[in-house]
Formats: sequence, C-alpha cells, structure tokens
Amino acid sequence: MIQFIRSKALKTTFIAFILSIWTFGFVHASADAEKEPFDAGRMIVDHIIDAYDWHIASFGNTHISIPLPVILYDEGKWYFFSSSKFNHGHDTYQGFHLAKEGAIKGKVVRENADGSLTRPLDLSITKNVLAVFISSALMIILFINIAKVYDRRRGRAPKGFQAIIELLVLFIRDEVAIPSIGQRQYMRFMPYLLTVFSFIFLNNILGLIPIFPFGANVTGNIAVTGVLAFFTFLLTTVMSNKNYWKHIFNTPGVPWWLKFPLPLMPIIEVLGMFTKPFVLMVRLFANMTAGHIIILGFISLIFVFGQSNVYAGYGMSVLSVGLVIFMNFLELLVAFIQAYVFTLLSAIFLGAAVEEHIAEGGQH
Repeated sequence: MIQFIRSKALKTTFIAFILSIWTFGFVHASADAEKEPFDAGRMIVDHIIDAYDWHIASFGNTHISIPLPVILYDEGKWYFFSSSKFNHGHDTYQGFHLAKEGAIKGKVVRENADGSLTRPLDLSITKNVLAVFISSALMIILFINIAKVYDRRRGRAPKGFQAIIELLVLFIRDEVAIPSIGQRQYMRFMPYLLTVFSFIFLNNILGLIPIFPFGANVTGNIAVTGVLAFFTFLLTTVMSNKNYWKHIFNTPGVPWWLKFPLPLMPIIEVLGMFTKPFVLMVRLFANMTAGHIIILGFISLIFVFGQSNVYAGYGMSVLSVGLVIFMNFLELLVAFIQAYVFTLLSAIFLGAAVEEHIAEGGQH
C-alpha cells in the first residue's frame, strides 16, 4: 500500500513538473509575441478575487471562460444579462461596466453624468456564488445518501464512505461539542457544528483543485466568512440563557465600581460579543487567502525569472513546482485545521452562552 501511494505521488509530481515546463514555454512564447511583461501581482489578485465569469485558461490574447448571469437592480429597474457582454472588462453594456481601479475594482458600476460611479444592487451569480451552490449541492447529496445507507444498514457496522462520515461525526461530537458545550446541551448544536465544519472543510478542499468546477476561493472571500461568523453570533445571542447576560452586565468577582458607576466591564463584555465573531471571520479569511497567495507566488517565480532569461525560467520551474506541491500538501492540513478551529471556537462561544449557573461547592 505504501509503495502504491509513493508511486502515485511520484507520478503526480512528474506530471505536474512536465505541465509546468510546457505551460512556461507556451506563456513565454506568448509574452514574446505580445511584448507585455508578466505582472505577478495582477495575476495573483485576479485569481483570488471574485469574478463575474469562471476563467478556464488563457492563450495569448485568447481567454477561455464561462460567462455567468449578471442580475442588477438600479433606479427601479431589473437588468438580466450575461457577463460576456463586458468582454473581460473592456465594454459597457446598458450603461454598466466593470470598475477598473479602487476598492470596487472588478465590480459592476454605472457611470453618472458627472463622472462619479454608482453601484447598483448586485445579485449576480458570481464565481464564488456558483461555487457555494456546487459545494452545497455536493453536501446535500452526500449526507442524504449517507442517511439512506444508515437506514438500510441499521444495526450493522459502517463500511466504506459511511465509516469516514461516522468518524467525522464522532470527532465533532467527542472532541468539539461535548468538551465545549457540555453533555446536557451539546445535541442542540450538533447539526450546526457539523454543517459549518463540513461546509468549510469541503470548500477548502475544492478550492485546491484547479479544474472547473472547482478552484474557487470561497473561504478566502470575507463575505462568506462574515456570513458564517454572523450565524455563530446569531445562534449564540438567540440561544443564550440568563446566566450569560448576567455575566456580561454583572460580571462575578469584579469590583462594584467597575460595573455600575463606571460601567467599564459591561462595555468590555459587550464589545467582546462583537469582536469574537469578527475574529472568526478574519481568521478563516486571512489564513485561506494567504495559502492561495503563497502558491500563486511560487508559480509566478517561473515567469518572473523567465522574463530575464528563458533558461532561468526553466531552472526556476523545478524549484517552484516542488514548492507548490509541498504547499498543496500543507494546504490540505490547513484546510482541516481551519475548519476545526472555526467549529471549535463556535462551540466554545455557544457553550459560554448556555452555561448553567454553578453554586459554590456545587455542580451543574
């Protein structure tokens, strides 16, 4: 078995190396034809941000991409059209175009008569939105089929993929939910914890596969991580008990003058209610985005060196491919760790919200 895995790894490494050499030679020839220097920063940003089409490949001036539907609401009217109308950001369609700079770069805007830009209500199916639909559909299909297998094999030991899913469920239950929330309350939050862990982990893994319909930087989009963090905040607030609010506004063990005449502790605790989900949002976003940037940075080294000398580009490709393969394996570990950390912190916040009062010398 170990020899099989090793042989597969060697084959994968060899294929990745050959493809990188071929890609570098092709792109180098295209760059010579166009006389355009390679812009590593632009390439990296274009790959990690959201887009209105799904880019597949580029060959010189030829771009292969899948256009996605643009849905806008502006000045009382709805607009529905394909993103191909923008022709990679160079065209204007029905008064709309893609912003070319600033904080709204790449977003649909409308230019006013005075030259200012206005953003319409944008409900478009972007690359990340489509990726969320795909991963959600995969999760639904997967867990429904696993549930059917459990019904058919009730009372028998799990096998195959069912055993892997059961291992995942037991891990979240025994290592996350019960220690953080408690034996009496954990079942109320298991569906949420399993869902958020599976969603993050699956999207992290799919984001490492650079083939359509995968490869989208879903968990590296702060809007996605923000919504996940908001769900944790909402659930924590709604499901909390009176002891949770008592701890915020009348913290035990704190001098009275820090709670009433000078409400320093209540202010700190209230701010903590919002900083906790903010940390959840930023932690996941920053870690996943950093991983993608590092991988793309290693790939960019091939073309940066190749601009000065074609042989330097070929030589750097050996080192770059090795670093990219190493980073991809490391990102597999990071994909699990980040899903685990987000789920664990959510469980800890939920556990604090439903924690029961403990009398002196007593138990729960």
